[in-house]
Amino acid sequence: MAAAATRRYRLALATSMSAPLPTTLRLLQSITDVPASAWDALVDPASVPFLEWGFLAALEESGSVVPERGWHPRHLTLWRGARLIAAAPAYLKDDSHGEFVFDAAWATLAERAGLRYYPKLVLGVPFTPATGRRVLVAPGEDAPSREMELYSAALEYARAEGLSSVHVLFPTPEELPVLEAQGYALRLGVQYLWRNAGYRTFEDFLGRFRSKRRHQIQRERQALEAQGITVRTLRGDALEEVDAARAHRLYVSTVDRYPWGVRSLTEDFFARLLAGFRHRCEFVEARREGRAVAGAFNFTGPRTLYGRYWGALEEHPFLHFNVCLYHPVEDCIAQGRERFEPGAGGEHKLTRGFEPHLTYSAHLFLHPGLDRAVRGFLAHERAAVESGLPLWWAETGFKERV
Repeated sequence: MAAAATRRYRLALATSMSAPLPTTLRLLQSITDVPASAWDALVDPASVPFLEWGFLAALEESGSVVPERGWHPRHLTLWRGARLIAAAPAYLKDDSHGEFVFDAAWATLAERAGLRYYPKLVLGVPFTPATGRRVLVAPGEDAPSREMELYSAALEYARAEGLSSVHVLFPTPEELPVLEAQGYALRLGVQYLWRNAGYRTFEDFLGRFRSKRRHQIQRERQALEAQGITVRTLRGDALEEVDAARAHRLYVSTVDRYPWGVRSLTEDFFARLLAGFRHRCEFVEARREGRAVAGAFNFTGPRTLYGRYWGALEEHPFLHFNVCLYHPVEDCIAQGRERFEPGAGGEHKLTRGFEPHLTYSAHLFLHPGLDRAVRGFLAHERAAVESGLPLWWAETGFKERV
C-alpha cells in the first residue's frame, strides 16, 4: 500500500511539474519596465523593425512618445512565472494624431451624441503605418490563444477605465480571424508598395512600363544629373557621417511645410536610433556641389525596406521622387530585397510602379450605438475600397500584372 501511494504521489508530482504555469497579465507604463532581451525574444526575425525594443524605447526615452504629447504607454504583457510569453505595444491616447488610421469623423459623431471619445486604447506603433504583428508571442506558445488573451485583456482594461474604444492598427492578415472572433470590426486601408518581380537592374523594372510612363521616369531620373545632384545610401559604419541634428532638421523641413504638421519626433529620437538602433537604419543622402540638400531616414527588415522621414533643404525638380522612390528601388534591386514600403499616402507612387496593397485595422466600441454606427460606416467604406483596387492598379502604368 505504501509503495502504491508513493507511486501515485510521484505520478501526481510529475504531472503537476509538466503542466504549464498559469499566465499573469501586467500593464507596463514604459517599455523600459521589461528587459530588451525578453521583449526582443518575442519578435520574429522576419518581423518589421518597429516592434523591436530599441525602436519603442527610442520613442519613449527621447520624449517623442510621452503623456505630454498625448501618448500614455500601457503595454500589455503576459507572463508565465518570470518568463515573458506575449506582449503588445499599447497606448492610451488623448487624440488621434500619429496613428495613420483616421477616425476624426467617428470622434465628431461621438461628440454630437454627447459621448466621450477620448481617451481610447490603441495597439500599434506610434507614427508608424507599417503592417506587423500587434501581439508578439514566444516560440512554442499557442499564438492564437495568447492573442485571444491579450485582446480580451485590452477590452477588459478599456471597460475598467471607462474608455470609449480599443483600436488595433496595422495588424497582419493572420491576426484578423482572432480579432473578428473577439468582436472587433475590421477596416480596410490602402498603401502603395513596390515588389521585386525578379529584377536584376533598374532597367528591368522600367521594362514593365508602357512607353509613356517609362519615358516619364527616365526624364525624372535624368534631371538629377543636369542639376549636379548625386544620391547615395549610407548604411552600417557609413552612418557615422549622419548626425542627429541634420536628420531632425530634414524631418522638420517636411513637417513645417503643412498647416497640420506637428513636430512629434525630437532630435534625441534620431540620436538614439543612430547610437543604438543603427543595424536597422539607412540614410539616403542627396548632395549638390558638396553640400547636403535632401535626405530620407529609412529602416530595414530582412527582406523589406521601409521609407520614413524625408526632408529637403533646397527645392529642385523631381528631387523627392529620386530620393524617396527611384534610388531606394534601384538599391533594393541591388540588395536583393523583396519589398519596399515607402509609407502611407501619395497616389503619385502609383504612376511610378508602386502597387496598391490592402492594410487593416480593427475597432471595438464599448457604447452599442456608436459601435453600430461605425460598423455601418465601415461596410460602405469596405465596398468602396474593394471596388477601387482594380482602378488603382491600372494607374501603375505596367503593361501587365505580375
